[in-house]
Amino acid sequence: MLEILYQDEHLIAVNKPAGMLVHRSWLDRHETVFVMQTLRDQIGLHVFTVHRLDKPTSGVLLLALSSEVARLLSQQLEQHQMTKVYHAVVRGFVMEDGIVDYALTEERDKIADKFADIDKAPQPAVSHYRVLARQEMPVAIGRYDSARYSLVELTPQTGRKHQLRRHMSHLRHPIIGDTAHGDLKQNRGMAQHFGCSGLMLHASQLQLPHPVTGEMLTIRARWDSRWQQLIERLGWQGAVSELERVEFPLNSGQDSQTIFG
Repeated sequence: MLEILYQDEHLIAVNKPAGMLVHRSWLDRHETVFVMQTLRDQIGLHVFTVHRLDKPTSGVLLLALSSEVARLLSQQLEQHQMTKVYHAVVRGFVMEDGIVDYALTEERDKIADKFADIDKAPQPAVSHYRVLARQEMPVAIGRYDSARYSLVELTPQTGRKHQLRRHMSHLRHPIIGDTAHGDLKQNRGMAQHFGCSGLMLHASQLQLPHPVTGEMLTIRARWDSRWQQLIERLGWQGAVSELERVEFPLNSGQDSQTIFG
């Protein structure tokens, strides 16, 4: 069962688990569980995708409950009326806040994009990042006797494929668990020493004007147990207190402008 963060007659937002595909794809024929089908069965209504999260990314996923609302939300997305905030654990010490303005060439799938234009110019891509916490742990990974990590808040200004993962790699602070653009030694070390595997990228918050009422919505998704355990292990409790899990259920806040998962 998916955790529902917000729902009304027009749209619904869920906390997508890491490792779960949003919808069925012929490129992933071996997969049997998808957000769209699971949510449809859970609420008894057809749902329409508005945006996507990569399979290994967890967090806020917004879906429409009608094709018309899906169209309105897609327009908002294209017009940059939605603000997305992510959190990530990255390799090394990120020393200061900053902006990455680094154009990205389109990543193509060997099969799905077989006939795509291979000469397409790099597309503008801008990401903002903010350092929240740093920690050095006394574990040997690769040639170093200790491992350094940073917790960062990421806000993409554009929406290129794997933008945040590629931008953090460009800064030489790849996201832990990124098998495509990351540090494989650090990924293995994180699993070995901290029991944490998978991409440490979480879609924490989505802010947008409601496509029907115009009310400003701020929807947040708390960290799952994997994130919570690593945050505690690295001593980062309190760094982003609104995303930490608690032992007792909180009011969903659906009568206010901020919705917590």
